[in-house]
Amino acid sequence: MSFDNKHWFTEAIDETGTAFSLKLKSKLHEEQTPYQKIEIFDTQTFGKLMVIDGCTMVSSRDNFLYHEMMTHPALFTHPDPRRVLIIGGGDCGTLREVLKHPEVEQAQQVDIDERVTRLSEQYFPELCESNHDPRAELHFTDGIKWLREAENESLDVIIVDSTDPIGPGEVLFTEEFYRHCRRALKTEGILAQQSESPLLHQSILRNMYQRMQAAGFSHQATLSFPQPIYPSGWWSATLAGNINLRDFREQDVAQKTFSCRYYNADIHKGALAVPEFMKD
Repeated sequence: MSFDNKHWFTEAIDETGTAFSLKLKSKLHEEQTPYQKIEIFDTQTFGKLMVIDGCTMVSSRDNFLYHEMMTHPALFTHPDPRRVLIIGGGDCGTLREVLKHPEVEQAQQVDIDERVTRLSEQYFPELCESNHDPRAELHFTDGIKWLREAENESLDVIIVDSTDPIGPGEVLFTEEFYRHCRRALKTEGILAQQSESPLLHQSILRNMYQRMQAAGFSHQATLSFPQPIYPSGWWSATLAGNINLRDFREQDVAQKTFSCRYYNADIHKGALAVPEFMKD
């Protein structure tokens, strides 16, 4: 990552041989927490930008793409989602989208670094509109430990809104983790996890499918969508469960009582389409 004299932020990734840059107006905040380095920038065209350990996390301009696709496909695929667990998701955008669903009775968000949430409340208040919803529970602790201690068959949907599968985030992509998810989910429960770029990270997706199946999830489905600030500009969310994940409550989507900027029934169906290279 660099912030040069010409006021550009650049995230360069050696592993993929790619880089992404945004022109900046100013740096608004910087701090080192016990867990990570957090920076907030004001950009010329993407609004506010949060960067964690040199990696782009969320921007004002395009976050709705990610947050809507991480939540609504899973919640409209589940027949009756009432209890939701979000692991990660400290910027609270995923929580906001989950709580748009009136049938959700409880949404627990477990993120280890409280500073991500507090800085989001300050710089991305639009993402934190539902933080004080009586159905919301914010917990700042280890999400893995929280899941291990969750009661059997106590959850309808688990959303893993995590960092990349390297370093501390690697454990969220293991067979052991998926077994804990399977145990904590009810029979018709659904796991939704961010699954990186379909173009650059095919090995990650392949491993996820294999480990999810080994953990007892008989069905998987990956939805892809644009995400300009992430590597390749093309991102994905993968669902796992023991129900047909390609069917969803299309009529309920059409009659939903809330608005979305990206997600609708046609987007849901289109996002499930699999390019030829991914079928392998």
